[in-house]
Amino acid sequence: MHFQFKIQPFQTEAVENVVKVFVGQTKHGPLKFRRDVGRLKGTLDEFDADFETAYRNADVELSREQLLKNIHAVQMANHIQYSPELVDGLGAVSLDIEMETGTGKTYVYIKTMFELYKTYGWSKFIVVVPSIAIREGVKQAFEITQEHFMELYGLKARFFVYNSANLHQLDEFSQNSGINVMIINTQAFNTTMNEDKNIEGRRGNEAARIIYSKRDEFGSRRPIDVIKANRPIIILDEPQRMGGVATQNALKRNFAPLFSLNYSATHNTSHNLIYVLDALDAFQKKLVKKIEVKGFELKNLSGTNGYLYLSEIVLDKRKPPRARLEFEVRRKGGVPE
Repeated sequence: MHFQFKIQPFQTEAVENVVKVFVGQTKHGPLKFRRDVGRLKGTLDEFDADFETAYRNADVELSREQLLKNIHAVQMANHIQYSPELVDGLGAVSLDIEMETGTGKTYVYIKTMFELYKTYGWSKFIVVVPSIAIREGVKQAFEITQEHFMELYGLKARFFVYNSANLHQLDEFSQNSGINVMIINTQAFNTTMNEDKNIEGRRGNEAARIIYSKRDEFGSRRPIDVIKANRPIIILDEPQRMGGVATQNALKRNFAPLFSLNYSATHNTSHNLIYVLDALDAFQKKLVKKIEVKGFELKNLSGTNGYLYLSEIVLDKRKPPRARLEFEVRRKGGVPE
């Protein structure tokens, strides 16, 4: 079945905002490095010079000051409150993209991969999702958009779901110089990526220890080391459902990410926000059929009761938004003012 995709301006804007954060970065293309092949080397043709060749993402060259300047430029153009500082929890910077559910955020971050590859040469990505169901949905999104992005960019992304029974896919991830994507759900992440709880000799799931242990079938290498060497860009789909700070620390320690992109409609933790498509925006653009507004219900309120009234929202490019309130204060004499 061939799907037809309509390019939506709001999706293009979300993609472009990510790309603009790195204006000034040189396009290097994937950097060659000599990968660890472990004990596999002795089983191969000694004349196969390309076997040890792998490709990783080039480092972010921009200074913290330049990254923050670029972020501020994006925020100003999109009427987003300035970030007071650069948030670099996962790699050089952590960027938030706020998109209402049902507006195509999976399509947006897949297209973002193609644009980052086209503009800067970055090619290694890891998509982290909160559940098996979402993982399968992301995998399906890659499948049904393959031909669409082939028409737009003239190439396809190689993608796979992490499985400790298929470790050879990690070698393919490293060896290929094109766009390569590993998809992993948090259930696998929380068991396979918690090194302290899954070392040899401790109780736990045997499959959970595989990524941290040297495997005979993997040339006596640790799979996590093969992944880390690629300096992948981490994409978090619904990060608010992924365990908070502990998960962030595990990602940083285990993957050595270049930077991270957070996609959600409801971010619990704020980083550097560069795009907003909230529920009201989505409704006004007719991207969702309806929205539900929750408000206060007032009961037994007489005309003599005190009140709190929002009289004005004060906007200033140099300061955060402020609210001007009107309210009554009951003095000692019992008379409200």
